[in-house]
Amino acid sequence: MKFRFQVHTKIGKPIGEVFDGVRNPAKLSKYFTTGGASGPLKEGATVNWSFKEPAVAPFPVHVMKVVENKLIVFEWEAMEDLKTRVEMVFESLGPSSTLVKISEGVWRENQKDLENSYGNCEGWTEMLCCLKAYLEHGINLREGAY
Repeated sequence: MKFRFQVHTKIGKPIGEVFDGVRNPAKLSKYFTTGGASGPLKEGATVNWSFKEPAVAPFPVHVMKVVENKLIVFEWEAMEDLKTRVEMVFESLGPSSTLVKISEGVWRENQKDLENSYGNCEGWTEMLCCLKAYLEHGINLREGAY
C-alpha cells in the first residue's frame, strides 16, 4: 500500500495574496525558505530552496503544474531514494478568506518512509502556520525557532 497525507488551514486574506505568498520567492523566504528560494514557482521551472534554521543545503523543487490562484504541484526528493509529489490547492472562501490544502505522496509502506512522511507532514503544517502569521500579521514564526 502506498499512502499520502494532507494538511490545511484557513488564511484571512484574499486568494490572490495567499497564492502570491507561496509562489513569490521574496515572500516565501520571509516565513518559510529562510535560506532563500532561487525563483518563483512557475510551471516547468526548477527552483532551489534552502533553510537557515535548521541549516539545510539548497535542494531542487521541480514545478510540474501551476494554475493561477488555484493550484501548485511540484516534485522533490523527499528522501534519498524517493521523490514525492506535493500539491497545494487554494480555495477562495470569500473576499478575504482562503483555504490552503497541501498533500504529499506517495510514500511506501515501510518504517523509513513512515517516519519521513511524519516529518514532512509536520513541516507542511508549520509552513501553513507560518504563512498565516506572515500574511495576517507580518511576523516570521520560524525566526529563532530552530
